[in-house]
Amino acid sequence: MKTSLVIGAGGQDGTFLIELLARRGDMVVGVDQNKVWSAPAENWDAVDILKKEQVLSLVKKTQPAECYYLPAFHHSAEDASLLSGDPQLFDRSYAVHVRGLIHFLHAIAQTSKRTRLFYAASSHVFGSPSVQPQDENTPLNPENVYGITKTTGIHCCRHFRLELGVFAAAGILYNHESHLRPAQFLSQKIVRGVLAFQQDKSRRLVLGDLNAVVDWGYAGDYAGAMLRILGHATPEDFVVATGEPHTVGEFLQIACEIAGVDWRECAVTDSSLLKKKPTLLVGDSSKLRRLTGWQPKTSFRSMIEEMLERARKTNL
Repeated sequence: MKTSLVIGAGGQDGTFLIELLARRGDMVVGVDQNKVWSAPAENWDAVDILKKEQVLSLVKKTQPAECYYLPAFHHSAEDASLLSGDPQLFDRSYAVHVRGLIHFLHAIAQTSKRTRLFYAASSHVFGSPSVQPQDENTPLNPENVYGITKTTGIHCCRHFRLELGVFAAAGILYNHESHLRPAQFLSQKIVRGVLAFQQDKSRRLVLGDLNAVVDWGYAGDYAGAMLRILGHATPEDFVVATGEPHTVGEFLQIACEIAGVDWRECAVTDSSLLKKKPTLLVGDSSKLRRLTGWQPKTSFRSMIEEMLERARKTNL
């Protein structure tokens, strides 16, 4: 039985990925919030990914065929904190996106050279690109803490595969949503706001810019892309995106249509909510599709339908 190691197992991507790996027949070892578990069940010690020796011990013990590094440190006031030079935001972002990653890369290089590692990067590594859409040749030019540290992670993967022969591949992931997204994300804010308005017409949804454009995909499809990236013959970087631009207004209108409410009555806009300059991030995943056969299976509308249905069932 092949062992797959998933770091950040409790998040949206980790949940979908573990389901796919288990269906494939892997023994999955998950690490989340310094806790380690496995399926089929075994006893594992707690692991702090920021402690080099603990990571080394975990990798040496498990000898995973695949390792997925998915941790992400999000911050709702990221841009404002960057401008004020918030050292805690920088420190925490660097620790999660870079230092922990380096520990796993070193551990693989030293004790498990056959392990293939996937690193979850972000479209924020492109900043405000002048070219549309973006692909693997688009310059990395991040503008916020999240993008800066995720860019550093990509460079770390490139260094370890070029200098030490580690199979380290990066996926540049564009926005991907599901019912597992935390409440602070825009997609969940819209879904929950529409359902709240459906129940009480006085509870109107407040949004910043209905014309903002996003390349939205379904998280389950993106988890499938991760498997395909590590199944590719060589370690490379891949853009993972639908290539379909949709506005926030489109998301709202579809959600309202499904819920049977008028979007014009459901939402109001408030420009004071706009904390960062608008960017146009739309990905070109033709390399991924050509080399691995990946295709997104879930349409934009189907994704919204699934989120609404699951939110309704859980009374969110």
